[in-house]
Amino acid sequence: MSEPDVLTGWQRAPFEAHGVRHEVLRRGTGPGVVLVPELPGATPAVMALANRLVDAGFRVAVPSVIGEPGRAPSGGYLAGSIARMCVSREFAAFARRADRPAARFLRSLARDLHAECGGPGVGVIGMCFSGGFALAAAAEPAVLAPVLSQPAMPPPIGAGKVATGLSAHEEAVIARRVEVDGLCAMGLRFTRDRAVPDERFETLAALIGPGWRAFEIDSSPGNPDGIPARSHSVLTDPSAEVPGHPTQRANDAVVAFLREQLTG
Repeated sequence: MSEPDVLTGWQRAPFEAHGVRHEVLRRGTGPGVVLVPELPGATPAVMALANRLVDAGFRVAVPSVIGEPGRAPSGGYLAGSIARMCVSREFAAFARRADRPAARFLRSLARDLHAECGGPGVGVIGMCFSGGFALAAAAEPAVLAPVLSQPAMPPPIGAGKVATGLSAHEEAVIARRVEVDGLCAMGLRFTRDRAVPDERFETLAALIGPGWRAFEIDSSPGNPDGIPARSHSVLTDPSAEVPGHPTQRANDAVVAFLREQLTG
C-alpha cells in the first residue's frame, strides 16, 4: 500500500520522450533537480528525501521509472522491481556500453525541467541502480550537477568493478564537458559497500578530474559512528535526519553542491 502523506502537495503528470513514458511528480520552487528513485521505487524514504530538497529551495521532479510512488518497501516488492528492471529494454545494455532509453528519457526530462525553472541548469540525483544514470544525464548540457549516490551498476564483478555504465558516446561527451565546461560531479558511498567498490570511484575520479567531489562514509569494523558494513543507501538511510550523523551530513553536502552549481 502507498503512504499518501509523503505524496501530499506533489503534482503528478505523465512525461514521454524517446518512446519511454513515466509519471513524474513535481513540487517546489527554485532551481530544478531530477531525483531518480532507487529500488524498489519512489518509497516513503525516497519521497522524504525529495521533500527535504523542496524545503531546501529546489523544484524537484521525481520520475516514477519503476514501482509505485509512495509504496513502502517489502521483500516481495523489491524482488518484483528487480525482476522488472532486469528484463526491461529501457535499462538494458550496461555490459555493452550502449546508450539506454532510460538515459535518453532522463536527459529529455532534465531539459524540460530546465525550461520550466530557468536559471543556468539543473541537477540530477541517481541512487543505487540509477546512480550511473545521473552522470549519463550530464551528456545533456542543461545538467550542471550530477550526483551519484551509491552507483551500483553495472554489477561489480570482474571488469564491472571499474565500469561506470556510461556508453562510449556518453563518456566522450562527459569528458569533453569536463575539459571545456569544467563539469563537476558528486559521488557518495559507504566505504565497505560491496556494490560500490573502490575501483569504481577511482574510475570516476579519473574521468571527472578536479571536479570530482567524493563523500565517503566510513563503514569499516569499529568505525566511530557504529555504521554497519552492509550499509548501502546513503541519502535515504534511516539516520539521514539525525543531526550530526554522517548520512545527515551527506544530505547537507548534496544540497550545498546543488546550490553551488545551480546558483553560482
